[in-house]
Amino acid sequence: MIKTKTILKDKFWILEDEGVRVGTLSISEDKFMFSGPEGTKYFDSERALKKVFGNGVFFNQVNEEIESPKERNVYGFPTSTDPYNPLFDVKRKLSLFTKSEQSKSLYCAGYFIIHFEKGWVKSFCPKLITVERYETQGPFKTDIEMRQALSKANAK
Repeated sequence: MIKTKTILKDKFWILEDEGVRVGTLSISEDKFMFSGPEGTKYFDSERALKKVFGNGVFFNQVNEEIESPKERNVYGFPTSTDPYNPLFDVKRKLSLFTKSEQSKSLYCAGYFIIHFEKGWVKSFCPKLITVERYETQGPFKTDIEMRQALSKANAK
């Protein structure tokens, strides 16, 4: 029996057969589009869709809320986890956070490039102690900015 898991209400679903994902289903301008392992199929009506997947395709809803990702950032810079104890180091211009309420380890929000003995490497939310010990560039707000800086640093 095919069941649907709603991702976007009345627009996008995941279809499952006995808990195994079969494909995705979306609707736009009264046309249904099914994408599965065999490719993409289009249906002009809900009736045509139910002919293939069964009458209960929309009635066998799996009531499982899919949590949308939280905005994870500290002072405008992205973080790898939910940030706790956010601070801004004015002197070094770094957005800092901990990964739990009780933690004493500080992490730097954003993307960095760090120069180790073997060369420059990319890093996302490195520990503050790493940023203090090694030559770094950053923080960058996006992966693309960081990659551009890494290319320039490696070209030198």
